[in-house]
Amino acid sequence: MLRPRRPNARHGGRVTSALMTTSSQTNPSHITANGVDIAYLEAGPMDGPLALCLHGFPDHAPTWRFLMPLLAEAGYHAVAPWLRGYAPTGLAADGNYQVASLALDALALADELAGDNEAVIIGHDWGAITTHTAVAHRPDRFSKMVAIAVPHALAMGAYLMEPEQLKRMWYQFFFQMPTADFVVPMNDFAIIDKLWEDWSPGYTPDPEDMRALKETLASPGTLTAALNYYRFVHGTLASDPALDAVQAGFISPITIPALYLHGADDGCMGEQLVKEDELRPHYLGGLDVAVIPDAGHFLHIEKPELVNPMIMEFLKR
Repeated sequence: MLRPRRPNARHGGRVTSALMTTSSQTNPSHITANGVDIAYLEAGPMDGPLALCLHGFPDHAPTWRFLMPLLAEAGYHAVAPWLRGYAPTGLAADGNYQVASLALDALALADELAGDNEAVIIGHDWGAITTHTAVAHRPDRFSKMVAIAVPHALAMGAYLMEPEQLKRMWYQFFFQMPTADFVVPMNDFAIIDKLWEDWSPGYTPDPEDMRALKETLASPGTLTAALNYYRFVHGTLASDPALDAVQAGFISPITIPALYLHGADDGCMGEQLVKEDELRPHYLGGLDVAVIPDAGHFLHIEKPELVNPMIMEFLKR
């Protein structure tokens, strides 16, 4: 029997076409999960298995506009939240943006929206980090996972110290500085445009999509929250010891079936990260890996005609 949806869900942002319009961003659904007012877009039958889709940086919920209609058509209740701190989702009352808190948000969302029923989780970039951590902490919650652009933390540890990758990560070091909060918005968020250009070479984002993203980042408190993700992960901001058990999922093995996708031309996380013999020991439930040609960091938007069928086929198995 289906466990009923929790009464605190307020519905508004349903995706009804293959191309989500930015107007759907102004009327999202809302739910309180893990103490945060979380806004989300949704598509598909509400009594279908949950497909939780988590965005990364610099990005937001509409990034899943090509995948969600396919999930809905397959019978999933597709849900794409704005992560904590990303408007219209609320800011964290305790100011905590460490990985453990993101994972607890995802788990709370799944519990609220799926109840005791099946759920799968799909994450890109920070969403992939969150996915790994949530699944490792509670492997019973999700039946399958998909990670895009960022693999298991232990699989990429040594590579992150190589000079070429350190050069790619310049922005993370810059974000540790208080001045980043003032510099990033300058010249209409020119740094954000530069990151997309460098990370997905050869891809030109739709101007309307970038305008919607910049409006998200310009919302009060959102940019600082997004930068604080990096400040927590690098130790500039202190993590909460009470969350250590959840945080351990960041480096714990994955025990459910997983699909990992990476762009061959990713200018943020180099393709050298995708070495199957180094990935597989961290995915004990089985792992499928695919490198998408002529695609960069935002491969799910750049090449949806290649990426989305792989995701759907994996979920069907």
